[in-house]
Amino acid sequence: MKNPRPQPTQSVTAPSTLSRVVPDPTALKALTHPVRLRMLGMLRLDGPATATQLAVRLGLNSGATSYHLRQLAQYGFIEEAPHASRRDRWWRASHELTSVPASEAEGEALDLDLAFNQAILSLQVGQMQQALEEYAELPPEWRKASTASDIIIPMTAEQAEALTRRLTDLILEAMRVAPPLGEPAPPDMVPFSIMLHAFPYPGRLPHREGDDGS
Repeated sequence: MKNPRPQPTQSVTAPSTLSRVVPDPTALKALTHPVRLRMLGMLRLDGPATATQLAVRLGLNSGATSYHLRQLAQYGFIEEAPHASRRDRWWRASHELTSVPASEAEGEALDLDLAFNQAILSLQVGQMQQALEEYAELPPEWRKASTASDIIIPMTAEQAEALTRRLTDLILEAMRVAPPLGEPAPPDMVPFSIMLHAFPYPGRLPHREGDDGS
């Protein structure tokens, strides 16, 4: 529902501080792998898991899954999670958000920025396609809460940056007051995905000098 009333047993708390990681170039390069992005998202969304559990969900063997988990742990994206089971190794996400500022550099730094954004886009397109396939089966209130919007506004670069910052701040504020991902939530709440894409309309800005546009 758009405006669910708090459950009787739910306490009202002050907004939390979101934990985030800003990866350096080496760590960011490790995160451009699509499997690692999916793993990190699963651990944030559903809470701690073992390599075997993630392997089943991803359709991989446990050896490959363990390798990717070690890479994520090496660069601080995940960490071992305390668990009653001593036979299995449990992992959890170390942060709620990954922040990657747009690169202002050229060359290798820009290539890495593009690679990361391409990996993110591929993951998001897959999620959007799955959401569309499930749309007809959603309860009416969740169909009303969903949208696929395309809005184009003439703006300067400064105005566009200010707008995307305002939208991001609004979304993060909603995240701060919501129950943390991976933890139990009221029965009328489910994870709600918001994907924000903002960019100059393709083909409307001049190419860089020496670029023939092909």
